[in-house]
Amino acid sequence: MPAVAEERVLVVPTKRFHSLGHFQGFSAETDKYLPALLEGGDLGYRPRSEMEQDPSFKQLIPYVLFRFKDPHGAVQLFQYTRGGGQGEKRLHAKRSVGIGGHISSDDAAKKTTTSDVYREGMLRELTEEVIIETQYREKCVGLINDDETPVGQVHLGVVHICDVDNPGIRPREEDILDAGFRPVDQLLAEIDRCETWSQIVLKALFA
Repeated sequence: MPAVAEERVLVVPTKRFHSLGHFQGFSAETDKYLPALLEGGDLGYRPRSEMEQDPSFKQLIPYVLFRFKDPHGAVQLFQYTRGGGQGEKRLHAKRSVGIGGHISSDDAAKKTTTSDVYREGMLRELTEEVIIETQYREKCVGLINDDETPVGQVHLGVVHICDVDNPGIRPREEDILDAGFRPVDQLLAEIDRCETWSQIVLKALFA
């Protein structure tokens, strides 16, 4: 039986990210970073297992938040707990407010630019992980870099917010557990239960 081909994921050399201006935590300067990262000639697709252990590359990861304002104006975010079957074992049992994952070489099959491939991969990840039963408006609001954890050292998050008309978001994957919208105030009060990226984005955008 032939071996299953390993997933190849989109990466950028860490030194090029640093050349644009290294930061720790959250940056709202999307216009400074994202076009330069997606249009560089040194982007490539490399085996995921190798990249998970190689901090000389950053894997580009869409990190999408679903935001709902209730009739009283209170902000709620879609949140969930990562189950044991989700890809990044180092994040299991952590609460998250972000949906997303790796951009794969398979996403490049019908796209000509890396920016198009990135968006194709982001939309694919959304449809794989959740069922969206509401209209929404999406915008890119920032980036996350966390060099203080092993997971963060090999990933670079691109934060998107989807403002939804109603809380019609539910899990498609079985390992998205205890999912639903919760008030931001509650999430901030229990922020220590969240994965690091969620802590970063909650403090930067909602604290």
